[in-house]
Amino acid sequence: MTKWDWAILLAFIVYALYAGFRERGQASKNLDEYFLAGRSLSGWKAGLSMAATQFAADTPLLVTGLVATAGIFALWRLWIYALAFLLMGFLLAPSWRRVGVLTDAELTEVRYGHGAAAALRGIKAIYFGTVINCTVLAMVLLAATRLAEPFLLWDQWLPSAIFEACIHMVHWAGVPFAVGGLEADTIWIRSTNNLFSIGAIMLVTMLYSTTGGLRSVVATDLVQLAIGLVASAGFAWVVVDHVGGLSVLTERIHEQFNTSAGYPLTGNELLAFTPFGAKDVTMMVLLVYGFQWLLQMNADGTGYLAQRSMACKSDHDARLAAVVFTVTQVLLRSFIWLPLALGLLVVFPPLPGSIDMATREFTFIQGMDELLPAGLKGLMLVGMFAALASTVDTHLNWGASYWTNDVYRRFICQSWLRRAPSNRVLVWVARASNLLILGIALCILPWLSSIQMAWQVSLLLGAGMGMLLVLRWIWWRITAWGELACILASIIMAPLLLWGLPDQDALRLLIMGFGSGLIGIGVSLFTGPEDYDRLEKFYQRANPPGFWKPIEQRVSPHHADGSQRFWKAMLAIGFAALSIFCLLTGVGSWLVGSPAPPWIPWRGGWIVGLLLVGILLCPVWIKLGFQQSDSVKQLS
Repeated sequence: MTKWDWAILLAFIVYALYAGFRERGQASKNLDEYFLAGRSLSGWKAGLSMAATQFAADTPLLVTGLVATAGIFALWRLWIYALAFLLMGFLLAPSWRRVGVLTDAELTEVRYGHGAAAALRGIKAIYFGTVINCTVLAMVLLAATRLAEPFLLWDQWLPSAIFEACIHMVHWAGVPFAVGGLEADTIWIRSTNNLFSIGAIMLVTMLYSTTGGLRSVVATDLVQLAIGLVASAGFAWVVVDHVGGLSVLTERIHEQFNTSAGYPLTGNELLAFTPFGAKDVTMMVLLVYGFQWLLQMNADGTGYLAQRSMACKSDHDARLAAVVFTVTQVLLRSFIWLPLALGLLVVFPPLPGSIDMATREFTFIQGMDELLPAGLKGLMLVGMFAALASTVDTHLNWGASYWTNDVYRRFICQSWLRRAPSNRVLVWVARASNLLILGIALCILPWLSSIQMAWQVSLLLGAGMGMLLVLRWIWWRITAWGELACILASIIMAPLLLWGLPDQDALRLLIMGFGSGLIGIGVSLFTGPEDYDRLEKFYQRANPPGFWKPIEQRVSPHHADGSQRFWKAMLAIGFAALSIFCLLTGVGSWLVGSPAPPWIPWRGGWIVGLLLVGILLCPVWIKLGFQQSDSVKQLS
């Protein structure tokens, strides 16, 4: 790295620290200010903050590996989540905002009653806020070592005596964090370098995120996303130019990937956007792609996406945040990463035969190191570290909200100590909880290689919960016992499915999702309904769309339009998804030279048709999605 690269990196660190300390006073007032920015975010800021968090340092590596090993069509497993994002925005985000809770765990005691709701709140606070959150955070930190290894060479910068002492400690702990380098000495040198890198990244992130709360997180997210997108666009330009341009890139793909060369994919299979030209696409794969957005623990926005929605200043901003997030996430990023991933495949061609996923992912870092000039390399490195920081700061802030609001305030103070903590104490507990979340993640980090089975179980558990999480908003008959039964069924089914169907990920996911969901619905019908007074209070606060007719008749009989709002929102979601996916496929196919489906004789007409449908649908879904009914205005 040159002095210009270092200057860019240091400038970003200074800005991040400034953003954190600038918001310290406001964030210290109370938990709403600390975790929800005083519910004052504009829609575009909240949406871009969501996109920055999901940018992540490992995401472009994942995209690079997926494109190389399975072709462009494999990215639909990421793009299909647009349905969940739009569902959150047009259907659920206004209710998330209006219900007035601090975390999704707290929602359980607003939506449900009796002891089951308290138990459910505690389980979610520990499971989502600690088990899942800290495991994801540990995986993000581990992925960061791939980025750090070629650039942050602490063994060359630190005094040898200090570095040698650190190597001995790492060696004594027996914790190798190295990518490549099988010789013993090399492993421990790289492991020590990586631990220094993780420590430096976490120190900077902790300083600004714990002091300024969500305001500083969002402020840095906007800069982090801008740097990441600009740097990635510059990287893509350099790689495609190195190949000879977009048209040459397509030609080289077809030349290098053909059956006679011994590659597992042909050029057309690699470039296909549709299932008709992709490789090894079965009905089971299409079913999983089609339902994956629903069969996951964030199906209704649960987590930091709901946190950003709750932090918005109006219903309109909550909807806008989801649209901005979806467009940035699905369209803007893809138009940059698609030519970049294909260009790296040409610049660093794989050997004939099978294509290793990990090796192809690492070509992203290899390309940064070997192809980028000074200045742009520094900008790209800052962009990647910024993407990492934007993910880490969100997981710290979000995880701390569970420990502060749901564990400390709800159970330790209210249930055990029988006293109400002051706002000052709660904010300090929130800051300390950041340290707790980080400490747990660092404890998990050395054991990640041995808990892959546990992580697969957690993914299956999430698949089992998704359906009930959405239904609790749109159907009054869902109960706390139904959600608890769903969680219990998922816990029982997950290891059985892993044992009984070891190599059938798609089938496991579908069985878990629909099996646990149906069990949760059945138990809800058997144990319900919840107390009518509780449901009325929830309806008055959240005014959820959907099938709440008995409650609507009791609360507002002259404005019982929940089902109408539901179907209007579903139309908006459908038209918006179709519009975005048409634009994605049309522009993406034009950029990288993807083939049209076999029954389309003219590729140009296919692209033009997709673009026209995508553009013409925009005013339709915008009108449907952003209209607010009179009953919503009245109850808000």
